[in-house]
Amino acid sequence: MSELLGYPFMQRALIAALLTGLMAPAIGTYIVQRRLSLLGDGLGHVAIAGIGLALVARQAPIPVAVVVCVLGAVLVEVLRQQGKATGDVGLAILFYGGLAAGVLMSGIAGAGAGTLAQYLFGSLTTVTRADLVLVGVLALLVLVPAIGLAPQLFAVSTDEDFARVQGLPVRFYNLLIVTLAAVTVTLAMRTVGLLLVSALMVVPVAAAHNLVRGFFNMLGCAMAIGVVVSLAGAAGSYYADTAPGALIVVLAIVVFAVSWPASVLRDRWRRRLELPELAETAEEELAVPHVAAGTHPHVHGPGCGHREVQHGDHTDFIHEGHLHAQHADHYDEH
Repeated sequence: MSELLGYPFMQRALIAALLTGLMAPAIGTYIVQRRLSLLGDGLGHVAIAGIGLALVARQAPIPVAVVVCVLGAVLVEVLRQQGKATGDVGLAILFYGGLAAGVLMSGIAGAGAGTLAQYLFGSLTTVTRADLVLVGVLALLVLVPAIGLAPQLFAVSTDEDFARVQGLPVRFYNLLIVTLAAVTVTLAMRTVGLLLVSALMVVPVAAAHNLVRGFFNMLGCAMAIGVVVSLAGAAGSYYADTAPGALIVVLAIVVFAVSWPASVLRDRWRRRLELPELAETAEEELAVPHVAAGTHPHVHGPGCGHREVQHGDHTDFIHEGHLHAQHADHYDEH
């Protein structure tokens, strides 16, 4: 490890991998909640158009790609909110329009296939000091709202109607989510590549969902998994002489593959612990003599404030420590 850290290019690569491992699952958690797991792929293709434009204009690729990708993501989200394009249609526009424009402009600029390949599949070891500064600044701009506005973004991603009733600016938060996703995808093109960034946004989230319960626990766990697989992939690629982006994604899939059976065993163990307690409670509630309740002025029914217990073909209501069931013009107690 000391040998690995002795090279400046590997130091920059590990820092870039760390930042990507934090950002991608953080924003990917909201993308998964919105059931748009393939959004990262679509945004990646728009980023290709930004790279092509940067090559034509002889500008730095990352800033231009960020601007183009954000504009494309906002456009699709606005069309979706206005009902003029569904999520699937928007993603199709991102996929094909961005890819075609990027390849076309790259050809016009005279760049070869190798120029685009380093962005499609990642080139972690070629990250410069200037790239790292830019990635660090933009990563901070992504992580602060992704974590600081987690309750609001979660509410909007889960149920827009409920969030709107609660007074949240749903349109603004939706635009914020796709903007943060666009920035994340563009920054990740130097680590895992534009074709694999969607996996780093989704797979750690899926693995975290198998391991923990609760949104905020899942968010933290997904970010931890992203950091671990990103650093391990970057370091492992040095020793194995492989593409770092591919190794990072493979490691994330391995973590997910391990987490799935672990979640099945955990759920079975929880059910095994809960069943005896439920059976004991049911026995205590139901195994009492059946007698007439006599006068009973209170009228039971849905929402009356007393606990309902389904018993055969009727419903019992727990009242004053007894089970009462309405029979004709009176209540039976048992």
